[in-house]
Amino acid sequence: MSKPAPERKHSFRETLREAAAIVWRARQRLLLGLPLMLVNRLSGIVLPGITKYLIDDVITKGNHQMLWKLVAVGGTAAILSSVTDYSLAQILGIAAQRSITQLRIRLQEHVQRLPIGYFDATKTGALVSRVMNDAEGIRNLVGTGLVQMFGGLITATIAIAILFHYSARLASIILAVVIVFMVVLYYAFNTIRPIFRKRSELNATITGRLNENFSGIRVVKAYRAERRESRVFAHNAHDLFRNVMATMRTISGVGAMTSLLTGVVGIAVLIVGGREVIAGRMTIGSLVSFMLYLGLVVVPIVQIVSIGTQLSEAFAGLERMREIFAEITEDAADPAKSEMPAVRGEVEFREVTFEYTAGVPVLKQVNLVAHAGQSVALVGPSGSGKSTLVALVAAFHRPTSGAILVDGRNLDTIRLGDYRSNLGIVPQDSFLFADTIYSNIALGNPHASRQEIMRAAQIAHVDEFAQAFDDKYETVVGERGVRLSGGQKQRVAIARAIVADPRILILDEATSSLDSESEALIQDGLTALMKDRTTFIIAHRLSTIRRADQILVLENGQISERGTHAELMLLGGRYRALYEKQYGIAVNRFVNPGEELEDVAATQPPSY
Repeated sequence: MSKPAPERKHSFRETLREAAAIVWRARQRLLLGLPLMLVNRLSGIVLPGITKYLIDDVITKGNHQMLWKLVAVGGTAAILSSVTDYSLAQILGIAAQRSITQLRIRLQEHVQRLPIGYFDATKTGALVSRVMNDAEGIRNLVGTGLVQMFGGLITATIAIAILFHYSARLASIILAVVIVFMVVLYYAFNTIRPIFRKRSELNATITGRLNENFSGIRVVKAYRAERRESRVFAHNAHDLFRNVMATMRTISGVGAMTSLLTGVVGIAVLIVGGREVIAGRMTIGSLVSFMLYLGLVVVPIVQIVSIGTQLSEAFAGLERMREIFAEITEDAADPAKSEMPAVRGEVEFREVTFEYTAGVPVLKQVNLVAHAGQSVALVGPSGSGKSTLVALVAAFHRPTSGAILVDGRNLDTIRLGDYRSNLGIVPQDSFLFADTIYSNIALGNPHASRQEIMRAAQIAHVDEFAQAFDDKYETVVGERGVRLSGGQKQRVAIARAIVADPRILILDEATSSLDSESEALIQDGLTALMKDRTTFIIAHRLSTIRRADQILVLENGQISERGTHAELMLLGGRYRALYEKQYGIAVNRFVNPGEELEDVAATQPPSY
């Protein structure tokens, strides 16, 4: 029970360092704001001071000529206060928004460099909330909040000094009350900061769930799950409500203390100040001026309560962002690695074992060699490790043990950016951005010319449907490509891979979304794409992998069979059983099995 506290303190110290770094980056605008703030606060001190002379000299003593001097001084102070208020809001407001933008950019850049495993364990909506909402709180660090707090402390300090000048006895009582109040504030803000941190987590949870709900609305409606989703949202919303209530109780308590402070100070002024005037130790003008300066002590304290609450929220957001920045990026070690020469595309697995969960291997001591330009097909039942194997090829994960070699070099010694620039992937569910058809293809190679992109589109037969749209290639496909059919999205993904010109290609059920007509249309595109490239193919339709240079049968994370289509059919093992079951045929063994197998295969759909 004793260890968590020091860890929290250490965490908060780190957060303070991060806050200090943010303030330092905005130092130029903050330094420009400080003199403006001083002018603003000093001009605010003028009016209470001239009130004494108005009462004691102009009204009581009849020095009427002084009135116009007081008016001139007060008017000048009011103009200065107005101008500096506007200038501060502009200068510091812009500084705050620039800092928020810079932090969001840093956070987004860091997040997208994190390993795939982090995204598997974190909801997308929660990450969006952290990038967009948590950064918002720092506006109080580099905006008007921190400067107002600093200015309020200066104003209160000057005002207290003036109060001591008027009445040391009365000012001492007020100072004691203020010190007690500041101690209460310190403990209140320490209490409220974890609550704000929890609120950020709850907001992220709700945002994540809403994102899932709206993205999967077809599934929700199809299974009439609206009521269930409403219950889940209501539960999360009530958790947030309870958190807000806890926050409000603390803030309300501080507000009550502020009212009590004002009341205690007011009573003290009435009793002590009244007696001082009666005794002749203070003039009426001095007492009125004293009360006005007293307002310059109380009002900044009220501002500190509000700004302190905002700063607590900012620190809570910074703590959550620090958690993300503390995550090690997948390319963190790249600067220490040497550049990778031109890739030929030979991929080798040596005794590779991989575990998502410790002690539960998904791949077990896998050995394989894919020579440059060869095609390797992976078959096997669901859960056998096919997708995990190609994820390792794509460097989305690292082996738990063993090594993956590319052109004889351990993948761990190769810069991730260099390697991925030689990689192309056509997944089963092709992701398209809510952008134009052209932009989605160009994503494969942002430096490609329009001619190269259009050629890739023609090879993948994208032009056959793109030309039918009014805006042709400038047609926006909608979120996740919702305006396109599954086959059309797949053709865009294939065109994207063609324009990338990779040395290593992964086709993960690349034709599973296509009907027979669409599949036939893109076979030549796939053939052109695979030419002279090392290709890993996952396909449940075994007819599509007959011409692969090497077929691997995976079962329970291990390679149980390997060979060409003809060799595996002749072997009469697991692959042959899968093939015969899938097509409802039985292949007899003849003296010349290869010829018989070609005859059978010729009756099947076209292949890669």
